[in-house]
Amino acid sequence: MALVNVINCCLDSIREISEELKDAVVYVDAGCTESFKFLGAFAVLLEMGALAVCSLESMSTLDSAIGWNQKSDVQTKVVFFTCRLLSDSHRYILRRLSTHKRVIQCTIYTSISEVGQSAYPDSPLGPDAYHEYQSLLVQDYEELMKKNDPNATATHTHKKGNLISEDEEGWLQLTPRAEDDTPKSPSFSIGHVGQKLIAYVHHFPLILCPVSPKFFVLPSEGSISEAYLSADQENAISSGLPPLSTGTFHDGEDVPPGVALTAQFLYNLTTKMELKLEIFSLGDTSRTIGKLMTDMSSLYDVGRRKRAAGLLLIDRTVDLLTPCCHGDSLVDRIFSSVTRRTRTVAKGSQTQPNLPRAPLDVQIPLADVLREVPPKTNVQLFEAFLRGWNSYDSATQINTFVSLGDDFSESELLNGSLVATESFNGTPYLESILDRKTKDGTILIKKLLQETLRKEKISMNPKTDLQLMIRALAKSQSCFMRNKGIIQLAAATSYAMSEKYRAKWDSFISAEKILNISAGDTSQDLSRQMCDIINKSCFGESESSSQGLFSVEDAFLLTVTGYILAGENFPTSGSAGPFSWQEEHFLKEAIVDAILENPKLAKYKFLNGLLHDLEANLKKKKDGEIIEEPSKALESDDDQWGTWGEEEDADKDTSNENVYSDMQLKLELRDRVDNLFKFFHKLTNLKGNKGIREMASSLENSIGDDDPYSRKGLLYKLLTRILSKYDVPGLEYHSSTVGRLFKSGFGRFGLVQAKPSLSDQNVILVFVVGGMNGIEVLEAQEALSESGRADVEVVLGGTTFLTPADMLDLLLGDSSYI
Repeated sequence: MALVNVINCCLDSIREISEELKDAVVYVDAGCTESFKFLGAFAVLLEMGALAVCSLESMSTLDSAIGWNQKSDVQTKVVFFTCRLLSDSHRYILRRLSTHKRVIQCTIYTSISEVGQSAYPDSPLGPDAYHEYQSLLVQDYEELMKKNDPNATATHTHKKGNLISEDEEGWLQLTPRAEDDTPKSPSFSIGHVGQKLIAYVHHFPLILCPVSPKFFVLPSEGSISEAYLSADQENAISSGLPPLSTGTFHDGEDVPPGVALTAQFLYNLTTKMELKLEIFSLGDTSRTIGKLMTDMSSLYDVGRRKRAAGLLLIDRTVDLLTPCCHGDSLVDRIFSSVTRRTRTVAKGSQTQPNLPRAPLDVQIPLADVLREVPPKTNVQLFEAFLRGWNSYDSATQINTFVSLGDDFSESELLNGSLVATESFNGTPYLESILDRKTKDGTILIKKLLQETLRKEKISMNPKTDLQLMIRALAKSQSCFMRNKGIIQLAAATSYAMSEKYRAKWDSFISAEKILNISAGDTSQDLSRQMCDIINKSCFGESESSSQGLFSVEDAFLLTVTGYILAGENFPTSGSAGPFSWQEEHFLKEAIVDAILENPKLAKYKFLNGLLHDLEANLKKKKDGEIIEEPSKALESDDDQWGTWGEEEDADKDTSNENVYSDMQLKLELRDRVDNLFKFFHKLTNLKGNKGIREMASSLENSIGDDDPYSRKGLLYKLLTRILSKYDVPGLEYHSSTVGRLFKSGFGRFGLVQAKPSLSDQNVILVFVVGGMNGIEVLEAQEALSESGRADVEVVLGGTTFLTPADMLDLLLGDSSYI
């Protein structure tokens, strides 16, 4: 039987629409661009006959070169791919349509289902969302063209063509119209006689970011990943994470938009992959998603020939510790160290991005590794190509050619991205390092580089470091292009394993091990270690980059980790939290002092509005230290007693005002820190679902994970128990359509369907609602290998790819519910 391969499913879906792509101009939004980079889909689009692939949001002068080789009377087909709501993409679609002289057909592929488009809060579209949008798009396009210049036929010859500024206001908004105003047919004539625009909208669910054939996440700039997973209520901790489990679930109109969209995405994804699901869930939000997916199924799905599979839905909040920690994963190191692409800002959209996720598109700094390759002249030629060539003003182009380097820097040009489909002799790069720890992954990349050098007939010492190997492969442009996949991954590895980032990551691993060991002893030991980390971070801030010391932000992350560990090990130590009053008092004072010394911490939500006061307080303190020492020396040499009584009254008011101001700031700061610690108490989930806590405890006892140096995450423990065919307490099964039929109808005749087991499935799809990280993928593969179940395939997925910095931002940043 064929193996489940997410990448092949996505690429096959693109090939299925080859007729629409042939001779068409393709526009992709930021989320689809991210997805297609991982897929390597741009080559497939061109292979299917696409004329060009352009950005939907960001307009470039090179876009005007699309029609240079076309005849003036040729009618254009335009295809749009978007993973946002149609109402969000509408203004950009209109803008791109207006840049073409004659558009005959417009086809839009969206990853949001028709139900999702209409059910989203404040959506202007109704139940028949796709057909409504077709009509609205055609009507708005007609009005826009008439408003601009309905008689113009050659506006592309103007100085800047028909390109409209990104900041220009006045674009028609997507709003519901009365039935009399809506055209009956999505076709109309405009401009030339017989010219018609025909609009189509289709569902295209397979827009995702596969890091490997067995692991995927959602695009960071898509409506599904940006939608709220929880509302601001008692058990919620962040809009980007599910609420803490209490044994209840959402129903009816209370379902957050991110939960509903996730359920629709998973249902349509598995339907496209032809999988017949048995759904299991762990956590309140996962339970809601499982129920929604079960309600979507119908008797029509029963008779279809599908491959049986099990879907395990897990709330991220069931295990907050694993994504907060720094594991032995090379992929985690790369995503945490390498710079990410800047997010695309969608201006004027109907529904603003609710939750800005960190882009998955890493910008591998090839220029830092290839300092002398390519030569400067080649960089200038590359710059000239990117800038474009103006055939109407070639003289000016030649005169300004040498000054192009002022606008383009080499570091901006030489950036690479991770691609899941790149491989060497059938060995996929990303998939191979996902299954290995840091040391093994680095050795594998070095071996792949050596094999590539032999293939290119380049001789080098086997002990040569990664950077010299990369430079040798990049000496010629042809060799660079042939081996760009391994060059980009090796450059990212070299960057992540440099002294600056390696020392910091290793320091985190050591600190987390110390906290884990202390949590196994007493709460006093754990709180003492946390206080030491916070106090040392205040003094080591200036040297953190060179010696691997922690910054204050790092200390906050370790404090979160320590509190989660305390909640697991000391659930009854204090009345409101895992620590005693005295232990918590010392922690609060340490954090107050750290904030006073580092005003930049005001970026966190619990300190909103205090940035100016904290900066002024620190400046006043530094100025006072500078003035204080000379004044002491003067007092020892001169006799000031003659004027003491007169000066006291003059300075009394100013001194009291400063003291009051400082005291007021400290009191306000202590109140904010008290709220922060109430939030920490919530993270320990002391009043949460006892079933989840008992389940985690039983898993830990069954696995025998008592070694603090090799702590495993919850996903590893779950899969180990499932693959060993043991029951998992707290795991809820969602009955299928057939199961409900047997239970309600045929059950009265004694025909009862046996409850299926997740361990009996040959395909297990695990989706973590809220996101997952690289170490969990590695541990899942370890659990599968240790089980000896060669007949089982495990496919992993998550809302987004999480790094420890992402978790800190979710818990304490703007999306937090502190």
